[in-house]
Amino acid sequence: MAIRKKIRRKLLAAHRALRSGWMIARGLASTRHPLLVHIIPTRRCNLACTYCNEYDDFSKPVPLEEMFARIDRLGAMHTGVITISGGEPLLHPDLDAIIARIRKNGAIAGIITNGYLLTAERIERLNCAGLEYLQISIDNVMPDDVSKKSLKVLDQKLKLLAEHADFHININSVLGSGICKPEDALAVAQRAVKLGFTSTVGIIHDGQGQLQPLGPREQEIFEQIMAMGKGSFARVNQFQHNIAKGKENHWRCRAGSRYLYICEDGLVHYCSQQRGYPGIPLSAYTDEQRHREFFTEKSCAPRCTVSCVHQIATVDFWRSPQTLKPTSSGPSSATPLVQLSASTHHD
Repeated sequence: MAIRKKIRRKLLAAHRALRSGWMIARGLASTRHPLLVHIIPTRRCNLACTYCNEYDDFSKPVPLEEMFARIDRLGAMHTGVITISGGEPLLHPDLDAIIARIRKNGAIAGIITNGYLLTAERIERLNCAGLEYLQISIDNVMPDDVSKKSLKVLDQKLKLLAEHADFHININSVLGSGICKPEDALAVAQRAVKLGFTSTVGIIHDGQGQLQPLGPREQEIFEQIMAMGKGSFARVNQFQHNIAKGKENHWRCRAGSRYLYICEDGLVHYCSQQRGYPGIPLSAYTDEQRHREFFTEKSCAPRCTVSCVHQIATVDFWRSPQTLKPTSSGPSSATPLVQLSASTHHD
């Protein structure tokens, strides 16, 4: 049985690699479709990490039929990857059906979770639904006042994933403001690699939402973790070296076009940290609007740490200079949400 499981996982990994390669190839061939979308089925979370601004403790889940309509709309746009985020997506009662609907629309299906609600039975259900990628962020070795997402609490969940999961697993650790022991990030990354997972690292803004350089010891740990990772699209991370040093990145952010963030109300936003713009219902978001955003310069881009948006932008870094400015309601004149979270969404 162990040999059969190993063969099955290798075949599934090869299939995922082919699908990811096809997604990138289509992205290189055409700029007319989104490459990655994060969609929120519930804002509610079972944790309350102090650095996070992406949750509440009361919201109801989005009705299943509404989630289906949004996913079908993204399918009609020929979206490459749809990642379910939150809040805590495992709190949605129909998550398996949502994942299956993503696969039915031909998109790669991913999820970002805190991992607390995972059991062997729940992992098997995710296998059956067709989940392809899962990410957990672990913030420390022992829980503290900043975060309960600790290796001590989650290690048993990681063992269950290693034993039962047929999908790819990435463990993200964090460095920066609010993290008391930077060595914890290295311990998390080492544990992830030992279990056969990929490992990434994110950098957290300070309390005022400003990009701050890592200290000497944090930078040393950052480089160690970066050197540990296995090959995947999440390893497209050269921009993070500038972030670690507190330097701005000069790049062409394609948020609103190649990357979309769909909140629980079904509105399109640049990303989790720029909620409010464009703020248009997904059902009314046109090809022309997406195309305009492809050519629109984002004033928040130089100091951005949202890794998934950086990674998606690399597909188009070599073409189409951004010559348009945001409209009067865009992020250049609006006050964005304070950027506290180290968004390192993987897919």
